[in-house]
Amino acid sequence: MTQTVEVADIEKTHKNAIAELVQTACKFESHIEIESEGKNINAKSLMGIMAFGLKKGMEVSISAKGTDEKASVDCISQFLTSNAECAM
Repeated sequence: MTQTVEVADIEKTHKNAIAELVQTACKFESHIEIESEGKNINAKSLMGIMAFGLKKGMEVSISAKGTDEKASVDCISQFLTSNAECAM
């Protein structure tokens, strides 16, 4: 499953947005990737997300494969677009 979203200002409402994003991704069993501008990273990798350089206005594709892929894509999308944590 894949979904494309525009990243909101995640630094505005999260103390440590990158760490919180990785923690959120790690709650799921599915393999989750974020892709943009030819870069593709594992959403569960802190170093990968840091190097990826997420910023407000960036368009990213979130994809997941596994038993909870829909929930994981929905949750990561919500985190990146509305600055809210998803209910699990």
